[in-house]
Amino acid sequence: MEDKKTYYVTTPIYYPSEHFHVGHCYTTVIADALARYKKAKGYDVYFLTGSDEHGQKIEDRAKKAGVSPKEYVDPIIADAKDLWKELDVDYDKFIRTTDPEHIACVQKIIQKLYDQGDIYKGYYEGWYCTPCESFWTESQLVDGKCPDCGREVKLMKEEAYFLRLSKYQKQFEEYLNEHRDLMQPESRYNEMYNNFLKPGLKDLCVSRSSVKWGIPCTFDKDQTVYVWIDALSNYISALGYLSDDDTLFKKYWPADLHLVGKEIFRFHTIIWPIILMALGLPLPKKVYGHGWLTIGGSKISKSKGNFKDPREFIKDYGADTLRYFLLSEVPFGSDGNFSEELMVERRNSDLANILGNLVNRTITMSNKYLKGSLSRIKDITDLDKEVIDQLNALDHDVEVRMDALDLPKSIEVVMNALKRLNKYIDETEPWILGKDEARYPRLNDVLYTIIEGIRLCALELKAYIPTTAEKIFEMLGTDKDTFADSTFGSVEHYQVVEKPAILFTRIDEEELKAKLAKEAEVEKVEHLKEISIDDFAKVELTVGKVIECKKHEDAKKLLVSKIDIGHGEIRQIVSGIADKISPEDFIGKKVIVVTNLKKAKIRGVESEGMILAGEDDKTLGIVSADLETGTIIH
Repeated sequence: MEDKKTYYVTTPIYYPSEHFHVGHCYTTVIADALARYKKAKGYDVYFLTGSDEHGQKIEDRAKKAGVSPKEYVDPIIADAKDLWKELDVDYDKFIRTTDPEHIACVQKIIQKLYDQGDIYKGYYEGWYCTPCESFWTESQLVDGKCPDCGREVKLMKEEAYFLRLSKYQKQFEEYLNEHRDLMQPESRYNEMYNNFLKPGLKDLCVSRSSVKWGIPCTFDKDQTVYVWIDALSNYISALGYLSDDDTLFKKYWPADLHLVGKEIFRFHTIIWPIILMALGLPLPKKVYGHGWLTIGGSKISKSKGNFKDPREFIKDYGADTLRYFLLSEVPFGSDGNFSEELMVERRNSDLANILGNLVNRTITMSNKYLKGSLSRIKDITDLDKEVIDQLNALDHDVEVRMDALDLPKSIEVVMNALKRLNKYIDETEPWILGKDEARYPRLNDVLYTIIEGIRLCALELKAYIPTTAEKIFEMLGTDKDTFADSTFGSVEHYQVVEKPAILFTRIDEEELKAKLAKEAEVEKVEHLKEISIDDFAKVELTVGKVIECKKHEDAKKLLVSKIDIGHGEIRQIVSGIADKISPEDFIGKKVIVVTNLKKAKIRGVESEGMILAGEDDKTLGIVSADLETGTIIH
């Protein structure tokens, strides 16, 4: 028996984040849909994702939290895996850069490069961005700040080891001339060539002496491996490269697709290929740099605070709604706008109306007129043939777009077929046919055509909205749910369920707008007009101590705190800071409280004052004072 064709797809390994948002989900959901689709098409698929856990930022945060770096990241990684599970992400391996097998592989890689003279010792001096873990030259900075994230950078000089990127420039350019597909889309290729290759590659700093939380260099105990050698190597360490068992490496490498965000495209299309060339390994077949999800034109990020935990969307609307929106809304390769309102709009129009309503009313009519029993169509009219031809072309049309990585267009093809089936119902009027038993044979043919069309569409949608597709197959009462049965008429007889389930309830969009407006009021920071000293004197500020704190039951961004303001008085205060500080970290803090603020109910909970706090692009700061509890601030 001939072996299956393999397909190896990866996401970048994500930096541990205490606050996940839909931007984190975007790449992983795309990769999952591709992996599911290829697997359904008969490929032997390996889907890799994971976490990048070393570096100065983690070291600093762990120190501040009073734990080891590994203890700091472990619960964050558990949280990430939980999110992927809730999103129905079905990966084959989740790699961590703290895994012993990965560490051993990276040490062998850097030793090999050192032994063959591709790594040498020197001094690095340049501008370093701690959040991005990236070095930049003076000319690359934007207004003196990191060009990727816009944060402050530090001028650093330290002893380090360098990889001879310049040695491989000519070889790499020759390779690109014959393998333009390596960098996709085309616009990204032009950016890499003009901004990095054309000016000439500079040797790359691949170790750090100032950061101890990392993989130790075998040839210099005072150095740790720099993040981009460490992180990028996961794509082959996960397959057992340079281990006692490299079966997976021999089977799946080179990768068919590295799927990455555009902000890390250069690392994956210049540094990573040259590392592979130096190791004498084949290069990945394709690296695709997709765009960002934005809110109001700004990238979704923790620092901007413009996001919700994706689990809030999953709880309110289901995983398939979020998956569908991410996969269908954004033109692949470009930036795309995300909003809860847009997601609900797509749910109502596409999932509830076009798909859900079609399934519900067709099964209902099948039971009402034919006891849910439908036989294969016998007498095909010209109208039937038109619909059947479109359904038979569906599999090819979707596959062409999936191979081009145009997932939104592939979904559009399926939705067009579903729209055609809805129109076919209006054209054939089965409710009229059902009034005359003599016309039941024609009614059977019409309803069979629709049911069979629904099955074929569900088959194509299975990679995108897997839970919904499985529900449809169950309601149709068929196990013909593979591409071996992707031709119209593969099911000889249907016995559909007596009562169809509602796949997607419609969300009241006006109620949603009201809810979002209410949430915005809670988080809104008002810029007040100038006031006089007499106005300011009306504000009573008191030093308080947080003695109890918990998250609001119905609003994840709100903390409900009990604050001792002295003289035996305890105040309950609701604050919109839960996404910036945990209840455990807040307890015991001295805070400044506005104690003569009018009582208010915030999301149903009474609040008796306000805590003073401030926030920049990076962190939240709680205003405090080194004074006794109950002290009035003048």
